[in-house]
Amino acid sequence: MVNRTSTLVAPRGRWWTPLGRDERMWFAVVSVWAVAMFVMMMFVWPAIGNEQTTIESYRVSEQEFAALTQAFIDQHATGENIGGIPVVAPPPGDVYLLSQRFQFRPIITLQKGQTYRFLLSSLDVQHGFSLQPDNVNFQVLPGYVSAIELTPEEAGEYTLVCNEYCGLGHHLMIGRIIVTE
Repeated sequence: MVNRTSTLVAPRGRWWTPLGRDERMWFAVVSVWAVAMFVMMMFVWPAIGNEQTTIESYRVSEQEFAALTQAFIDQHATGENIGGIPVVAPPPGDVYLLSQRFQFRPIITLQKGQTYRFLLSSLDVQHGFSLQPDNVNFQVLPGYVSAIELTPEEAGEYTLVCNEYCGLGHHLMIGRIIVTE
């Protein structure tokens, strides 16, 4: 005969006993460790490391950002096109970068040692912004502008990679930043 009982009914007899000495000790150790990790995560690690990147974010319509990017391209175009994507050489300050399936637009030429504020947005789906080989990674969302400050320290050609799957041509979504002396 099988003894079937409901899990909603307490079992018969004394099934609960107070914590023993070793259980109380482990509970105390785990609690102290959890509080210590929380304190370190919130206060210590941000104070000793420079890992927290600040990003400004604003709401914007896709059409408005596309118009701002086109005005930026028209104002700072070098007249050169690489693969049908215009090349711009802006002065230090705001730089507009538009991501859409499956390209970053425009190709940007920067001066070494100058500070630029990148304004990034997407026209269609979520994209990733990965600046290689420096390993700078951000999410680019439609309807939002993300502002990121960058100061190139070495001349050369840097690759932008979309690191968020955005469709069948995702593996082809590569952009460029050219840093000159």
